[in-house]
Amino acid sequence: MAGARSKTRKRALQILFEADQRGVDPVTILADWVGRFRADKAEPQVAEYTMRLVEGVQEHRKRIDDLIGTYAVGWTLDRMPGVDRNVLRLGIYELLWESDVPDVVAIDEAVELAKEYSTDESPAFVNGLLARIKDLKPTLLR
Repeated sequence: MAGARSKTRKRALQILFEADQRGVDPVTILADWVGRFRADKAEPQVAEYTMRLVEGVQEHRKRIDDLIGTYAVGWTLDRMPGVDRNVLRLGIYELLWESDVPDVVAIDEAVELAKEYSTDESPAFVNGLLARIKDLKPTLLR
């Protein structure tokens, strides 16, 4: 199951990144991806969990971005690489709002995405910021 969830996270990251780069609502991009699959079965299917991640990140986006802005020492959201920004959005969403995902899994999966898609420094940055959010989790969930 971990393999399937990892794939759904990758797809969610692709959708969030595409939306971020195009300046479009991620749910719009999600709908495009779902529509492409319906029109052409050769296109990759969008899993339920991918939809839940994209919709959840979008629903809590302001709070997530506020947390990133507060705890990303030395980085503003605008200066941060787009992949890192969206990996962090996914990781924070899973840490705070997906109760069936263990914290360590949310962090490890985000670090793996950073390793695969971002810079050499990104995994440590993502790990550090998400570990801080995990430590603060009891005070962040009001």
